Amino acid sequence: MLYLASQSPRRRELLGQIGEVPRVLDVDVEEIRRPGETPQAYVARVALDKARAGYDLVRAEAGARVIGADTEVILGDEVFGKPGDAVDAALMLRRLSGREHQVVSAVWLIDENGERDALSVSIVRFVPLDAVQIDDYVASGECFGKAGAYAIQGRAAAFIEHLSGSYSGVMGLPLHETSRLLRSQ
Repeated sequence: MLYLASQSPRRRELLGQIGEVPRVLDVDVEEIRRPGETPQAYVARVALDKARAGYDLVRAEAGARVIGADTEVILGDEVFGKPGDAVDAALMLRRLSGREHQVVSAVWLIDENGERDALSVSIVRFVPLDAVQIDDYVASGECFGKAGAYAIQGRAAAFIEHLSGSYSGVMGLPLHETSRLLRSQ
């Protein structure tokens, strides 16, 4: 049985695209970057913490497999998580406006054979955004619960001038890498 240690509906939908229907595990993992931790190491650690917390819940079940994932937007050395409120969301979008940033998605698979991981790094460039565009987008509510305050699969698709990497990774689960992990033993 495949389990997803995430409440993200996007991750469930993405797994469905590759024919997987996981059971969802509710895990509570602290998502705070440690001093000196690189952005990529932070994303990988949080994904691993989620997978381990989920596996702890189902390890007694024969054949249990747990996926943990994390996705963050990175500008320079700064990690943009989910905005706390509308002001935070608008600030993130203003900082991303007209600039290139990374979207890092880490995936961990844990089962009786051990722990395996994959990392996806995508480069996204936003067009310059004006105040009206930012305010309208924030008012739509789509920015909430999304790393970097935007959803590539929604209205923010119009903000993206260039994408190099994994579209599904920017959404929250890189499907090529995840599929490869699920096929590995």
